Amino acid sequence: MNNTFIIIDTANLFHRARHGVRGDADLKIGMALHVIFNAVKNCWYNFQGTHLVFCFEGRSWRRDYYQPYKMNRELKRQTLTPKELEEEKLFYEVLTEFQEFITNKTNVTVLQHPKLEGDDLIAGFVQNHTGDKHIIISSDSDFQQLISTNVSQYDGMTDTHITKDGYFDAKGNQVLDKNKNPKLPIDPEWMLFEKCIRGDTSDNIFSAYPKVRLKSSKNKIGLLEAYNDRNSKGYAWNNLMLQRFSHHDGTEHRVIDDYNRNRMLIDLTQQPDDIRQIINEVINENAKPKKISQVGIRMRKFCSSYDMKKLVENINYVAEPFQSNYPPPSTN
Repeated sequence: MNNTFIIIDTANLFHRARHGVRGDADLKIGMALHVIFNAVKNCWYNFQGTHLVFCFEGRSWRRDYYQPYKMNRELKRQTLTPKELEEEKLFYEVLTEFQEFITNKTNVTVLQHPKLEGDDLIAGFVQNHTGDKHIIISSDSDFQQLISTNVSQYDGMTDTHITKDGYFDAKGNQVLDKNKNPKLPIDPEWMLFEKCIRGDTSDNIFSAYPKVRLKSSKNKIGLLEAYNDRNSKGYAWNNLMLQRFSHHDGTEHRVIDDYNRNRMLIDLTQQPDDIRQIINEVINENAKPKKISQVGIRMRKFCSSYDMKKLVENINYVAEPFQSNYPPPSTN
């Protein structure tokens, strides 16, 4: 693997940073931008990055297939005060300005489409560069399904690196759980299966089998037994998947139907064919070398406009990752 792509879930990093800071809007904006630059810098030098890929949000296609999708966030937004709404507008404008800056003044790859979420583009980029190594900067657990020998996740807020071998801190030491034991590695396939069954409350995706137990009882098959039977599709799998239950609105549902719906919404390999085509088109159109010169000078001006003095003092070190051009993908 000749290339190491650093892929940034931009909205996740930006908004988590701003919500982690107390103070006025200007302070939050400065800190959010500072966190983005620092997370990128740390990841680039710690993991010897080759190229940066920033992914941004659009209006999700998932709402066209599943009306409740993220409706909880819309309802929460309706409760914001005029001051909070004004702050939301300001943050959106700053994030847009940042996007325009890195698109037009640096050599990084920028991916966005009106119908796609950042998750779709991040997964699509990984799937289009299977011969390369990828570090995804995000705290979103949805990306744990992608973790493999060549894909890992870096949480820029906690400085934690999640790999197929476990959780590691900035010094490469294993992160310990509450019992002082090394935190167990992720099983991406099991994690994805469980999430598609249990749903995702943060995205308002309902469970395909409410109150299902992890282990089997005398009368009901549990998730673990069905999961272990997933390849042969035998008794345990069918017993669980063909169960029926009544939804809160009184409609009857079958587990397999809601499970397949949740896979389409959650599994980043299961988007509809027309959506996958758009993902590939966006990547093919934008993942190309650029010819932007004097990136350090341009970045100094941008950082100065937000009074990020420490970054300006070390601008050559901070700017280097943004100067690096898109390389040809490695072959498997």
